[in-house]
Amino acid sequence: MPTPVLRLVRFTGRLLLALAAVATLVVVFLALVALTDGAGSGLAAWLTTLGIGAVLALWRGRHRTWPTRLVPFLPVVIAAALTATVCIPTVPTARRHSPALPFVSTQHWNLATGSRVAVNHYPPANPGPRHPVPFVYLHGGPVRGISVQDHRFLQLLARQGHDVYAYEHAGGGRSDLLTMDQYTISRSVRDLAAFVDRLDNGKVDILGFSGGGVVLTRALADPGVAARLHRAIIAEPGPMDGPTAHITGHKGRASARGLAPAPTGPRSTHVPRYAVAFGLMRLGLLTPDTGLIGQAEGDNAFTAADLGSDTASAYCARDAHRIPAEDTAQNFSFSPAASLRVQQTVKDSPSIAPLLRQSRTPAMLMIAECSSQVRQWATAILAHDPAVQRTQYMPGVGHHMWNGLDDNNDRAAAVITAFLQDKPVPLPNYPTRDEIPTFLRDHK
Repeated sequence: MPTPVLRLVRFTGRLLLALAAVATLVVVFLALVALTDGAGSGLAAWLTTLGIGAVLALWRGRHRTWPTRLVPFLPVVIAAALTATVCIPTVPTARRHSPALPFVSTQHWNLATGSRVAVNHYPPANPGPRHPVPFVYLHGGPVRGISVQDHRFLQLLARQGHDVYAYEHAGGGRSDLLTMDQYTISRSVRDLAAFVDRLDNGKVDILGFSGGGVVLTRALADPGVAARLHRAIIAEPGPMDGPTAHITGHKGRASARGLAPAPTGPRSTHVPRYAVAFGLMRLGLLTPDTGLIGQAEGDNAFTAADLGSDTASAYCARDAHRIPAEDTAQNFSFSPAASLRVQQTVKDSPSIAPLLRQSRTPAMLMIAECSSQVRQWATAILAHDPAVQRTQYMPGVGHHMWNGLDDNNDRAAAVITAFLQDKPVPLPNYPTRDEIPTFLRDHK
């Protein structure tokens, strides 16, 4: 008769074999999700995995007596239950728009490109002189809503006499979705041109931040679009084209990444379905147009906490323990799939440097001291665009230069207004083109 110790060893061995079988089936399921691109909300992979597991269970139990033939099916049942959670939506699958903001007038405009975008308008709010040229803000993302922090900054610009318009890029915020194949950097540039035409108020001044700075840079390289622009401000841009996107180089001074407290609030990545979907997309194992989750469902699921340390990386290390709330849960909107798609089209695009060298639109470049961006993403624009008249190195701020801390908003607004009104700048013109090598060496 087996001793208790022997029985325990046998039980432990069987348990480990069962767990190994469960783990193997889960891995098979994930591999099939990737191979099928999540077809049918993952059901194609789930049914195939279930079939494979059932066949193997039948084979393992073929020499057993009837009751014990069911034992090999236990890992299959457990694996089926675990993987089924990846196939079941836990948020609405139809687009869920954010409620209207109480402090800004928002309309929806149909552009000639076919995009329907949410347009926020801040008319001049001061009794003093008004800037005669409309001001357009291109937010970052690339496909997300305009944050409350950005709205506060736009209100400040309006109080300084600017007639401010800010539209949320197609697919972001309160704007309508596109089909996934339409999310391209070229479409973003065409949308900008169509928006200016729809505004029908002559040339415009434009501030492009982060991903919006990429759109603006590429617009400056397109003579047809650049003809609609009066002055351009490129703030903390991402890579402008494929060759630039593949640069790995210097970044700014230390950011708050790894120092700031972890973001609070719910995370979609704590739900198996979205952890798998967003994780495999980020690894390139699922396409942005995956059949696992629809675009609207992914947008509804994604939360501010899912950005993790990305938010902290937009602030200086000294601000790690006082990072302000950039947005509200009701207003936050980010499309991970569409953003990945736009970023990929930038990476796949040829160099725009030859076209950018023909730019004649007066431009200014803004670079943050604690920038989380690769420095060469900004200096490449300075090197190739002869119309960049000023570079403003902004001390004491990170990637999100207008963030409500100290006098950061006022300093950014002063730099922007001085350039648009062609007045003396509050900061040195630095770096110049000749100073790029020194800047890259000294500011890292």
